[in-house]
Amino acid sequence: MDGDNLTALDEFILVGLTDRPQLQAPLFGFFLIVYMVSFVGNLGLIILTKVDSRLQTPMYFFLRHLAFTDLGYSTAVGPKMLINIGKNQHTISYNWCATQLTFFSIFITSEVFILSAMAYDRYVAICNPLLYTVIMSQRLCDMLVAVPYLYSVFLSLLTIIKIFTSLFCGHNVIRHFYCDSLPLISLLCSNTLEIKLVILIFSAFNLFSSLLIVLVSYILILVTILRMNSAQGRAKAFSTCGSHLTVIAVFYGTLFFMYIQPKSSHSFDTDKMASLFYTLVIPMLNPMIYSLRNKDVKNALYRNWKMCANILIKS
Repeated sequence: MDGDNLTALDEFILVGLTDRPQLQAPLFGFFLIVYMVSFVGNLGLIILTKVDSRLQTPMYFFLRHLAFTDLGYSTAVGPKMLINIGKNQHTISYNWCATQLTFFSIFITSEVFILSAMAYDRYVAICNPLLYTVIMSQRLCDMLVAVPYLYSVFLSLLTIIKIFTSLFCGHNVIRHFYCDSLPLISLLCSNTLEIKLVILIFSAFNLFSSLLIVLVSYILILVTILRMNSAQGRAKAFSTCGSHLTVIAVFYGTLFFMYIQPKSSHSFDTDKMASLFYTLVIPMLNPMIYSLRNKDVKNALYRNWKMCANILIKS
């Protein structure tokens, strides 16, 4: 590629969700509601599991970090997308594009392994209940979230550095509504084989290693539940896994839909809808799933709401 064709980019143009002006206002209103519900729900879950004394267990420790990662990657994408829709100006600066991709990658990768840690926690709780407090020590819980965070930071920076230290051809139109790695790679002039291999290898490792932990944990849980003599015990064991299983099914189902469908069935609009679902809708659904299906969370919400109401009345 001639040097004349290599341009220093200072911004990118995001294609966005649609080019129909009449849809801009409805989309802005809908996704503003989705993001605000997600923001309030996840922030509320973080605060609730931190301040309520009855939720100081490993299960809710991991739930707090799940809410934190949901809040993180939805905030990396949502506000900028809403600003672009509201202003009808689909640009993003070079530095902000790199920043958005960095934080999105960190939080989405962390979430995959936190879901795996939650599956392991449920395995220990059901299969080794007498040793649960010994095995799931605070030190182990800290390690099970610290390692994913450190790993995801390393992987994100590796990808970002490789992309943004490469040469762009002067084309700055990203066929997406946020800065994602694959649309950015398509704009590079230099050889992209190495970057694509890095992304493919680590994405496959992240997906299949985390899913393997989930599957093995739930196979062992199922075997233990089927061996229980008490129907009440089996129902209680299933109920402790219900919320997590629902979140797992929605999250991995969306990822498999995106990445394992045949090439011939891929379309830009289909990929955008799937991306919208896991970047904005799933972070909104997760707090609802854990709030509506979990008696401990509902009771904690009621206790803290009542306590706040009493304080306001007295003041």
